[in-house]
Amino acid sequence: QVHLVESGGGLVQAGGSLRLSCAASGSIFSIAAMGWYRQAPGKQRELVARITSAGSTDYADSGKGRFTISRDNAKNTVYLQMNSLTPQDTAVYYCNMVVSILTRNYWGQGTQVTVSS
Repeated sequence: QVHLVESGGGLVQAGGSLRLSCAASGSIFSIAAMGWYRQAPGKQRELVARITSAGSTDYADSGKGRFTISRDNAKNTVYLQMNSLTPQDTAVYYCNMVVSILTRNYWGQGTQVTVSS
């Protein structure tokens, strides 16, 4: 069983930055694709960014140029650096792990990000 624990959320003013972290338990992190999703009140969960096991990245249009996803396989951790935050970025941010060869999909419990205007 894999557990994902997010941290780094909080309250920040518009224009500010936050760095989210997601630490994974277990031994399959290095072969997993990792992603960050977010869900705002009354809206569906949406992809923010993802990174493959090889380090290739993909971003939603809303985060391009502002957000950077990265991973440290030695620490079993994936990060999301968020800059130039706006109130529209306010949401609960979830970490996701996909291990295709094992057909496994895991979610963290989420961390709240609130951006004040």
